[in-house]
Amino acid sequence: MNILDTLRISASGMSAQRVRLQAISSNIANARSTSTQEGEPYRRKMPVFKAITHDPFGSQVDRNMARVEVVDIKKSQADFRQVFDPAHPDADEEGYVRYPNVDILYEMVDMMTTSRSYEANTSAVETTYQLANLALEIVK
Repeated sequence: MNILDTLRISASGMSAQRVRLQAISSNIANARSTSTQEGEPYRRKMPVFKAITHDPFGSQVDRNMARVEVVDIKKSQADFRQVFDPAHPDADEEGYVRYPNVDILYEMVDMMTTSRSYEANTSAVETTYQLANLALEIVK
């Protein structure tokens, strides 16, 4: 493994976390959207990640090092929340409104985890850059 491999792995991690943050942002923005084009409340979006092995036939380190890709963005099939609000325009005949299956608290925790993961990849890039500079100084 070389410096470029390290940078590629970190870059893929940052890219995956960017997609994850976009999904979280969409979830938070639509947490009260009771009607979409499909005619139902908004469904929570969840990115699906896949590890792509660096070198499946290489050394143990090469086999364990992987970059990450977003292979899909799934919609949660969890039940919608039902709230009694007969004055709401989307209330059914019994007075209940179906709200998205988005939990703001969960989304906030997921956003903090995403932020920390992005920061970890940023730190790895910065450390790799510093090591490359040190190597160049040694060669001089």
